[in-house]
Amino acid sequence: MLLQHDFEGWVARDPHRVALVCGPDRVSYGELFRRSQAIAATLRSQQIQRGDRVALFLDNGIELVSSLLASLTIGAVFMPINPSTKADKLAYVLGDSQTSALLTHGSLEPVWGPAVASSASIRCVLATDDGSAGEFAGPVGSRTPAILAWPDHGTADAEPGTIDQDLAAIIYTSGSTGQPKGVMLTHLNMVSAASSVSTYLGLRSDDVIMCALPLSFDYGLYQVLMALRLGASVVLERNFSFPVEVLRSMARERVTVFPGVPTMFSLLMAYSNLAEFDLSALRTVTNTAAALPEIQIQRLRSAFPGAQLFSMYGLTECKRVSYLPPDQLDIRPTSVGRGMPNQEIWLVDDAGRRLPNGSTGELVIRGSHVMRGYWDKPEETAARLKPGPIPGEMVLYSGDLFRTDSDGWLYFVARRDDIIKSRGEKVSPREVENAISSLAGVYEVAVIGVPDDVLGQAIKAFVTLVPGAELTEREVIRHCLAHLESFMAPKYVEFVESLPKTGTGKIKKTGLA
Repeated sequence: MLLQHDFEGWVARDPHRVALVCGPDRVSYGELFRRSQAIAATLRSQQIQRGDRVALFLDNGIELVSSLLASLTIGAVFMPINPSTKADKLAYVLGDSQTSALLTHGSLEPVWGPAVASSASIRCVLATDDGSAGEFAGPVGSRTPAILAWPDHGTADAEPGTIDQDLAAIIYTSGSTGQPKGVMLTHLNMVSAASSVSTYLGLRSDDVIMCALPLSFDYGLYQVLMALRLGASVVLERNFSFPVEVLRSMARERVTVFPGVPTMFSLLMAYSNLAEFDLSALRTVTNTAAALPEIQIQRLRSAFPGAQLFSMYGLTECKRVSYLPPDQLDIRPTSVGRGMPNQEIWLVDDAGRRLPNGSTGELVIRGSHVMRGYWDKPEETAARLKPGPIPGEMVLYSGDLFRTDSDGWLYFVARRDDIIKSRGEKVSPREVENAISSLAGVYEVAVIGVPDDVLGQAIKAFVTLVPGAELTEREVIRHCLAHLESFMAPKYVEFVESLPKTGTGKIKKTGLA
């Protein structure tokens, strides 16, 4: 089974079924297939072959979805890249992956032009006509890549040699620390992940999924992949910059599934007129990227009383790991659940020994959804993929610390590298952030360790407030002392207008340090 096969089945059975809604445009399964065929034919004409990397430097939209399907059709490997990526980082990704083709917007030529000029591997660029790309003036060595208009017709036969062990995608990590790494995902990896997630969420062919997440982020990407496998529809927004417009779209299209991240939900909860939108069709709300504070969970459930809320945990290297069934929210609201279908997970200590329930250790994941490795980075791959319980297999060491309760439910502690060592104690930033988030008036918070001659590391909190709220450093510290052990209370509190974010909406703590 290849990633595109179920989509092609829906094209044959029900070509008029709505696949995508993008602003005023409604695209059927048959039309999406036609558009992908035109792109596939053009890529074939430029000798893009099985296994070649195809970079998709595109906004959320019909072009991006049809481009990834076109890449899969010819056996190529698609690489979604956030369109806000700057030229230097784009050049790094193109060079690191040895990209053969770039599909992009003409209006982004000031960014991709220099990046393409520095790449010796790119053979062609397909650019939309949303802006003038002008004359490409960057010969690469002795040659210049073909700069082609966005195709609107043509057909291409599927690559007959592709099997489920071939790469389907390379997704570059957000790069919050160091250079980004390309996560290699096979067809089997991605079909397995999509199948498991859609199963526990109970997704259906009549679902309408709102996706305002970037498709360069695996969480956003899989909303489309799961929908196209099931015959569902996706309402695709470019971003979440205008929450009211997203809410209007949700009401108009009778959206049933709404995936989000904490920053999105914070924006929604700050909006006082949610009740003016008819969201009665909403059945499922999901969260990942970072754990939701307990107070945020309460607010979301009040705002969407007819919807089930799934708290989840995952990482690009395997897409998803765990989910908390909605009926467990009242029992263990801060848990991210237990393992999803068709995988095995456990915790290990620093020596790699498996730990019993009730312990704290690094999470290890075993399953067919685990990545092939990092592109052209054998040392980094070896640090994350290690021998598993069956001879010859590899399992994924997440780099994340969790604790389990006596029943095996998972609770995120910290990234292994994020643990703060203060006064001889180990402090989880997440625990301090949860405590501060419960304080009225707090919008977002990030906690880090800073050097301290006496403490080793002192705890520092960066806090943003909801409009009109007022808090002092003393009030925040006093609140923490009332809810946490004394060694966990921050020594410093800095109020800021906003917190730096990665392209996936996660708070970027390296920008604070």
